[in-house]
Parts: sequence; C-alpha cells; structure tokens
Amino acid sequence: MAIGYACIALGVNGTSMRSCVAKNADDARLQEITRQNLEALERIIDYNIENNISLYRISSDIIPFGSHPLNTQRWWEDNKEKFNRIHHKIIKSGMRVSMHPGQYTIINSPREEVVAKSVKDLIYHDRFLAALGVDSSHKMILHIGGIYEDKGEAINRFVENYEKLPESVKTRLVIENDERCYSIQDVCHISKLTGAPVVFDNLHHEINPPADKKTVQEWIKLASLTWKASDGPAKIHYSQQSVGGKPGAHSKSIHIGAFLEFYKEIEEMGIDVMIEVKDKNLSAIKCNYTVHADEVPKVSLEKEWARYKYLVLSQSANDYFEMRKLMKIDVHDAVMAFYGLAEHAQMLPFDRGAQENAALHVWGYFKDKCTVSEKKGFLKKLDDFMQGNIEVQILKNYLWKMAEKYNEKYLLDSYYFIKV
Repeated sequence: MAIGYACIALGVNGTSMRSCVAKNADDARLQEITRQNLEALERIIDYNIENNISLYRISSDIIPFGSHPLNTQRWWEDNKEKFNRIHHKIIKSGMRVSMHPGQYTIINSPREEVVAKSVKDLIYHDRFLAALGVDSSHKMILHIGGIYEDKGEAINRFVENYEKLPESVKTRLVIENDERCYSIQDVCHISKLTGAPVVFDNLHHEINPPADKKTVQEWIKLASLTWKASDGPAKIHYSQQSVGGKPGAHSKSIHIGAFLEFYKEIEEMGIDVMIEVKDKNLSAIKCNYTVHADEVPKVSLEKEWARYKYLVLSQSANDYFEMRKLMKIDVHDAVMAFYGLAEHAQMLPFDRGAQENAALHVWGYFKDKCTVSEKKGFLKKLDDFMQGNIEVQILKNYLWKMAEKYNEKYLLDSYYFIKV
C-alpha cells in the first residue's frame, strides 16, 4: 500500500509551479514556463524518492494553457530530454503518478462546446502522462459532472461521451464519487456501463452517502473490484473534515489517530491511498512513518525533528522539549508520540510569546554574521510584532529572506516558514 499527496510539496525549494495570464502567453513565455515547471516537477520527484513517497499527483497546471488554443507548442517533443529524465526516476523508484483534471472538465454537459473543451483537456492530461512514458496504471481521475435536472439523462450522456473518447484516454481514466451529485453507488453503476475503474473518496462519501447503506469497507471493496490488473492497485482518496469549515473542506493536517483507525480497516486490501489535505507532503510523510514505524530509520525521524522543531516551538515550548526527548529513545516507540506532540502543538491557540521565542531561536543563526542594518530591521519587526502592529508572517518573511541570503539550509528546510 502506497500513501501519497497531491501537487504541492510544501517547504521544498524550487518546486512552485509558474503560470502567466493569456495576454502574456507568447511562445517564448510558454516555453520558459514549461521548462521551469518540468524542473520543479523533477525536484518534487527527487524529494518524494528521498522521503520514500511512492504515490504522487501531478498538478494539471504544469503545462501553461496545456489544453488551450493559445499553446501551440509541441512541448512533449521540445522537452523530451527532461521527460525522459523524470521517467527514469519514476520507474526506477517504483513511484506511481496521476493527474486530476479540474472542475470544468465535464463530459456529461448538455452543451457541446463544454464537452469538446473537456475532451481536449483529457487528451492533454493523457499526453502529459504519455510523455513521461508511464503505463496505464498511472491514472487520470474524473468526476461524473452535473445532474442538469435529469440525472438519468446526465448519466446516459456521460456514458455516450465516454465511449467516444480516444482509447488511450479511456485506459487511464478513473471515476470518483463527489459530495453533491454522484454517490459511490452511482459511480459504481456508471463503472458497470463504461468499464472505468472507481476511486472511492471517504469525505465525499460522508457528505453524500448512497441509499444503499453498505459499510465504508464494503464500498471500498466493491470499488476495488472495478480495477483490472493493467490498472494497477486500486486507489482511494482519504481526507478529514476541517473543523469549522464548510462541508467537504479539507483539514490543515491529517489527525494520525483517526487515519490509523481507517488504515487498519483497509490494510489487507492492498489499496493505494491519496491523502487530500492542506499540509500535503507533511501529512504524507507522517502517515507513511506512522504506518511503517518498525521500518523508519533513526536518521529519518531526526530529519523530521529538524523540520518540525521551530514550528512546534512557535506554538509550545513544552511540546518542543518533549519531542526533543523522543530523539533519545527507540524509533518504533517514538514515532507515534512524535507526531502526537506535533499535532497537539499545532492545535494550540496562537501564543505571541511562543512566537517570539521561536523567532529569537531562528535569529540565532544570523546574529553573528548579519549587518548592523539587518539586526536593526529584525529587532524592529520583532518589536512591531510584539506590539501587535504586524502579523507574525511578516516577521517570518524577514527571517526567510535572511535564511536565503546566508544559505542556511537547515532553516530553508524547516516547516517553521510554511503557511498552510
């Protein structure tokens, strides 16, 4: 079972995807952005390999205007060397990648122009995965679409338009239940009509349960049976509701206790789990390490400590010191306690004094090498923050620029600077 995350690798330098507005989308600009985004993808793949993450969803925005008439580039040929390099890393590591066309890719729309654009978008996603040289177990996930006042007719349109898709698109396409229109029961029915495999989404299922009151495990089992050998292991999407957020809003982080309970119920099914959560790769590593606590090397947990320490300190000195103690005991016993403390600290209310303490610890990396004006600038921002005149993010931004200037890699890899 692989556990992965979607699109953004938080806290990993040089991995942001770039874009541009239509009026600036000339050939040179599109070529440059494509090149930079592929380089960013390669860095994400390297990061995933380094952190034993073998499931990853690639952003649909990686090729600017990828399915739009504005982009007439043959980007899959122009960047063949980059694609080949990424391909070898994916295949050698055993990573499984996917893509998820957005909410406007709707093949059951009654409007022909919407369907035509949606088909172009699916072809673009298929072309990107084909350029990576990955087989049909590397998927594209699609929602069924709208109801348009007649659910039966909407389902018929989906089936008809699905059948017209290029074969290469159909071999990659999987369909997913959503939180409003199509329950897991609906999607399993559509799977029987099309042959498309089904991705089960637990949070969508909680919000939009079917009339058939099977257990979650039973629905996951049924969905997994729609996957053929050539499709690879079945996949599910796992997320948790954001406390106080609108229904369907993803939590900031995965609560590890609830995840482990869910994991134990499906462990024997051998299903891949895509985590959908705001802190992305942070939760993916947390879930992977907790599930495989017996296999986590001491150095890996120490690396996590280095990343988390100032984030935790900015919320709770007590949790910081307790986490530090865990670095001295057996890894298997430490992993669950480590992430429990990290979660506890992140759930605490904002503490201005704790934030000041963490900022001063981070400033310690620069105090003996900075200029006089930099020191004055930091002390001024710290005072402004303590007086309530500026947000903590402004103080962190100043420290981040210092970390970049003095190339303090320890800080550049820290979760302290991440804004979720």
